[in-house]
Amino acid sequence: MQHFIHGLEFNREKLQALLDLAIRIKNNPADYNTALAGKSIVTLFEKPSLRTRVSFDIGINKLGGHAVYLDQQNGAMGSRESVKDFALNISTWADAIVARVMRHDTLTTMAEHASVPVVNSLCDLYHPCQALADFMTLQEVYGDVSELKLAYLGEGNNVAHSLMLLAATMGTDFVAVCPRGHSPDAQILKQAEQIAAVNGASVLISDRIEAAVGANVLYADTWVSMGDKTPLNEVVHTYMPYQINQALVEKTGATSVLHCQPAHREYEITSEVMDGVHSKIMQQAENRMHAQNALLVTLLNPSFM
Repeated sequence: MQHFIHGLEFNREKLQALLDLAIRIKNNPADYNTALAGKSIVTLFEKPSLRTRVSFDIGINKLGGHAVYLDQQNGAMGSRESVKDFALNISTWADAIVARVMRHDTLTTMAEHASVPVVNSLCDLYHPCQALADFMTLQEVYGDVSELKLAYLGEGNNVAHSLMLLAATMGTDFVAVCPRGHSPDAQILKQAEQIAAVNGASVLISDRIEAAVGANVLYADTWVSMGDKTPLNEVVHTYMPYQINQALVEKTGATSVLHCQPAHREYEITSEVMDGVHSKIMQQAENRMHAQNALLVTLLNPSFM
C-alpha cells in the first residue's frame, strides 16, 4: 500500500511511467473501463471544488469504480470524531480515500491510521494532483519536459510548491516570480533545490519579472488562496505587476500558458491570454481526470499499467 500525500512518493522513473499511463488512458479509455471494477473510493471535501470533485467522480466511474462523496456538513475534520477514527472506519469499507482538506496534518494523521491509500487532492501546503495534470499537459505539448523552463507567477502557495517539486523531480528548470514576502516555503524550496540538483534542473525564486524571460511556459494562480477572505482589490497593487498578459507572453517568449483555475480574469491573467492561441488551460483542466485516473490505477490496480 502506498499513499500520495506530498507528491514525492514516486521517483522520476515512476512519475514518468504514471504520466505515460495517463496519456494512454486518455487516448484509449475503453482499455481501462474495468481497471477499478469493484473498488469504492471515498472522496472527502473540506473545501469547495469544481474540477477536483467532478474530475475524480467522473474519472472513477469511467474506470468502473464507485465514488462516495463526503462533505463537511457535520463540521470540520476532527470535531465530530477524530481524524484517526475517521481513517480507521473508512478503511474497513473503502479501497482508498481522496481528501481535499484545510490542513496538511489532517492528511498525515489520516495516512498514519488508514489501511488503504490516501490521496491528497489539495491541502494548505501541496496540490500534487494538479501538478500531475500540469506535467501531463506539458508532455503532450512538448514531449520531453526536461528540456523546458517553467515560470510560475504569483503567490508562493500550495500550487507553486507542488509544481516546483515535480519540476525538480522531472528535470524541468523552474522559476517562481513572486512579490517580496510571498515566496514559497523555505523548507520546501530547499527540498526542491536538492532534488533538482540530482536531476540536472534548476530552481530560482525571484521578485523580478525578468527572471521569467526565456520560459517555455507561464503559469498563473489566483492571488488570494481559497479560504482567504481578503478582497482581490486589496492585493491588486501587490500582484498586478505579475499579471500574465499578452505583453508578458511576448516579453518572455513563452509558447504555452497554464492556470490551475478558478481564474479571476483581468487580475492574474487576461482574457486575451486565457482564450488565446498559447493557452493550454482547458487541456490542463481535462487532464486532471486522466492524471488522477492514472494515479488511482497505479495505487489500486497496477496490473493495468
